[in-house]
Amino acid sequence: MNSVTISNLDDNIKSRLQKRAEKHGRYLEEEAKEILCLALTENYDHPLNLANILEERFANLGDFELPEIPRELIRTLSTFEE
Repeated sequence: MNSVTISNLDDNIKSRLQKRAEKHGRYLEEEAKEILCLALTENYDHPLNLANILEERFANLGDFELPEIPRELIRTLSTFEE
């Protein structure tokens, strides 16, 4: 196991980390490891996918098709020559 040293950690953050560790019955280092593990594996099992998020968001509306929006022709480039 490797060691990691965090320099210049704000006293307020360290105090909050210590209180959180006490709340969970852990040492400060164990709590820090737990937080890092949670943060780094949070989206690992379910990667962020916009299509899936939208599908889940509107799933209660049932199946439906959005109408296709007709595209306009691309306008010609201006040459600025007369």
